[in-house]
Amino acid sequence: MLKLSGEALMGNQGFGISPEMINNVAGEIKEIVDLGVETGIVVGGGNIFRGIAASSYGMDRTAADHMGMLATVINCLALQGALERMGIQTRVQTALSINKVAEPYILRKAVRHLEKGRVVIFGAGTGNPYFTTDTAAVLRAQEIHAEIFLKATKVDGLYDSDPVKNHDAIFIKKTSYMDVLRKQLEVMDVTAVSLAMDNSLPLVIFNLNVSGNIRNVICGEEIGTLITNTNIHDMMR
Repeated sequence: MLKLSGEALMGNQGFGISPEMINNVAGEIKEIVDLGVETGIVVGGGNIFRGIAASSYGMDRTAADHMGMLATVINCLALQGALERMGIQTRVQTALSINKVAEPYILRKAVRHLEKGRVVIFGAGTGNPYFTTDTAAVLRAQEIHAEIFLKATKVDGLYDSDPVKNHDAIFIKKTSYMDVLRKQLEVMDVTAVSLAMDNSLPLVIFNLNVSGNIRNVICGEEIGTLITNTNIHDMMR
C-alpha cells in the first residue's frame, strides 16, 4: 500500500496538481508494477482542500471533511489518467458513491483487480468525517492484506522534530510504533499508527522526490525510516 499526500502532487506549485510531478509519480509506480507487485494507493487531498484546516475558521467539520474527500477523488482521477497513459491498468474505488466517475469501494472487487495486476486507487478516505487519509490508507492496507505500507513524503524519513523548522533535527532510521506514539512524532495521526501497531503492519516513511525510492524500498533497501516491531528483511524473505 502506497500513501501519497496531496501536497506530493503539487511539485513546486503552491496549489493544485503539477503535470510534471504527477507523471513522475506515475513513472515511479510503474516501476514496481512492472516487478509484479500488487499495488494499492491512497491519495490525500491537501493540495486542493483540507477539511481540518477549513473547520478551524468556522466551517462545519463534517461538511469540510466531505469536501476534503471529494478533493482526494480529483487527485485519484488525475493519477489514474497518468498511470493509464503509461499503459498501467488502473481502477479508482471510492468510499463515497460517485458511480459516474469511479467504482464504489468493494473489498472483494478491489482484491480481484489487484490479482489481475491492476493498480487500485482508493479515494474519499473512509467515507466518514473526522478520519484522516492516513487512517484510511492503513485501514485499506489491512483489508487487502498488504505486506507493507509506504508513506511518501517530502523529507528523507522520520525526525525527532520538524527538519524544515529545526536544522538540528535528528534523523530516526528505525523505531517502534510505541516510540512514535509515546514521543508524539508527527508522522501519522495516532489512530493510523495504533491501527498499524495492532495488526503489525510495517510502515516505511521515505522521500518521494528521490528517483527510484519506491522501487528501492520494495526491493528491500533500507530507505527512509522503518516503523515496526519486525525486521523488514525477515518479513520480505
